[in-house]
Amino acid sequence: MEEIIKSSAVIKRRTKSYHANAMSTVSYSILLTVLGLASLLCVLPLILVISVSFSDESHILRDGYQFIPEVFSVDAYRFLVDDLDKITTGYGISILVTVVGTFLSLLVTSLFAYPVSRPDFPYRNQLSFIVFFTMLFGGGLVPWYLLYTQAGLKNTLFALIIPHLVVPFNVIIMRIFFTNTIPHALIESAKIDGAGELRIYGKIILPLSLPVLATVGLFQMLSYWNDWYTSLIFINNPQLVSLQYLLYKVISDLNYINSGAASIQAVNAIQKTLPSETAKMAMAVIGIGPIILVYPFLQKYLVKGLTVGSVKG
Repeated sequence: MEEIIKSSAVIKRRTKSYHANAMSTVSYSILLTVLGLASLLCVLPLILVISVSFSDESHILRDGYQFIPEVFSVDAYRFLVDDLDKITTGYGISILVTVVGTFLSLLVTSLFAYPVSRPDFPYRNQLSFIVFFTMLFGGGLVPWYLLYTQAGLKNTLFALIIPHLVVPFNVIIMRIFFTNTIPHALIESAKIDGAGELRIYGKIILPLSLPVLATVGLFQMLSYWNDWYTSLIFINNPQLVSLQYLLYKVISDLNYINSGAASIQAVNAIQKTLPSETAKMAMAVIGIGPIILVYPFLQKYLVKGLTVGSVKG
């Protein structure tokens, strides 16, 4: 009798385990399907942009956008090659501003976020409030413009770097990471061993903060790379404008021509050699190229940086 009871209990446990595994498999399949569809929806616009950039302009105007080019053409890229010097210069400015700006932004942001994350820092609450206050209120466009121009930053690369140097949201992310992830006892142990504040920051804090540094660095990289507004406001020298501003300018010129505001003779003369829609897509492909190449290398750090420190252990 006891053997029968034991056997039935084993069968029940196995049945429950089987149903749990089956439910887990179904849930995993549903989740995988949903994420796959979401990923496909993110990739399809990029495929469409690339396809249109290699399409013939006349067929695009007649039949609309298509995922598979009806007539393959590289006229849009030939049109852009005519301004290769401007594009190359814009690429150089964008890469320089992105690299230098991201590095300086990570340095300044971490130097600010680390002290306010320390419980023994006397003014941590006041400084944290100032950071939070700037997220709610701003000085406005006119004071912002006057401040930079009167400081002599107009038509300089510093005008493209400094406006995005410190982002309050990134400071808060770093502060939370430092507070919840790096034990204060580790810092105290380093002090007992004779390490100074700069050595603790450089030898202990930064090596342990690679996930959040990569996350904030990616945010800043995208911000600097996609920025065209500061070039529009502060830069008059065509040798100092960014690639994204050139993209904005091309799109604005094409929209102006297509709107009919220009004279009929000028429009007819330009449209004979101007691939309007395909040129826009070709510029978009050229503009997003470097970010697509960099993102896969930072993806694992991005996920970890957004999750580590979100729950205090």
